[in-house]
Amino acid sequence: MQLNNDEIRRYSRHLILPEVGLAGQKKIKGTSVLCIGAGGLGSPIAMYLAAAGIGKIGIVDFDTVDYSNLQRQLLHTDADVGRPKAISAKETIQGINPNCEVVIHNTRISSENALDLIRPYDTVVDGTDNFPTRYLTNDACVLLKKPNVYGSIFRFEGQASVFAPHLGGPCYRCLYPEPPPPGMVPSCAEGGVLGVLPGIIGCIQATEILKLALGKGTPLTGRLVLFNALDMKFRELKLRRDPQCPICGEHPTITELIDYETFCGIVPEPENNGNPDEVTVQDMKKALDNPSLNIKVIDVREPDEYEIAKVAGVPLLPLSQLNDRFTELDPNQQYYLHCKAGVRSLKALSFLRQQGFKYVKSVKGGITAWSDEIDRNVPRY
Repeated sequence: MQLNNDEIRRYSRHLILPEVGLAGQKKIKGTSVLCIGAGGLGSPIAMYLAAAGIGKIGIVDFDTVDYSNLQRQLLHTDADVGRPKAISAKETIQGINPNCEVVIHNTRISSENALDLIRPYDTVVDGTDNFPTRYLTNDACVLLKKPNVYGSIFRFEGQASVFAPHLGGPCYRCLYPEPPPPGMVPSCAEGGVLGVLPGIIGCIQATEILKLALGKGTPLTGRLVLFNALDMKFRELKLRRDPQCPICGEHPTITELIDYETFCGIVPEPENNGNPDEVTVQDMKKALDNPSLNIKVIDVREPDEYEIAKVAGVPLLPLSQLNDRFTELDPNQQYYLHCKAGVRSLKALSFLRQQGFKYVKSVKGGITAWSDEIDRNVPRY
């Protein structure tokens, strides 16, 4: 692995670091990294790794660029909206450093392809945003003895670590043996995320990858860094390997990849899409247009969201206040509940059913579907 004259000029600020030098930069160039996700975390990770001289970066992402991504996903620009993220990411990375080989995997990582995707790479970096993929990535890395550089973000908080049982540290399952119940932890689309936060956490992940490539410094193996952007505070937790861990413990019971959707309690919708607790936005429109139906529509989003976009004639009763205010509703009245995408309205439905409300339905797709299918003048966010 040699550096040409252009690369020596490009990486000169690395080369004069005694901890890197020419030998270290060659190690960086000889390293391959698989980045799972080309979104908020994947953007700073891939961009800084390319700039630093990582020789090969693989990008796994099956999604397309949306306007809502541009607030934090710097791999993509306004012109990329609607394009595959993997292709947009490759173009940006090669624009930063044409010496970097970029391999795109425009596919969803799954139990069927994860081992084949990960096997050719030295290090894996987790830039995902859902629990099934995090557990899948963890288990595949443990089975293949690959370092898993982990990061996670939500609202104003983030965390990072390096999971590598083959290097003596714990794995993701040692920290989180069981996933939370489905819908318990809202996604960034539901809860929001500060635009600069993935840049901070992603840069920590990129730093750990470079340290692993160089074999220098103290990695985050066995440590979890917690960051709060509002308070600008970092905390660190010590992590221990769990001897009872089902995949990296003393007597592992997981020896191959499993069904991670089922493990996380996510049940696929029936093919006929016949959830009896849900109605469509078309049903919601009929209820609003025909008062004689005697169906009231309630918005269960938060006040800040209500200010961004609302449906005329629909009052607000936030899910966060429902426990204290449900007595304002009539248990014998029929209600349609809507939120942003249909997740929180199902939670509100479940709560009201427990309080004796029998005639409650959740609007599938929420105000996002309303904007797409009924009234495009209602902003999508």
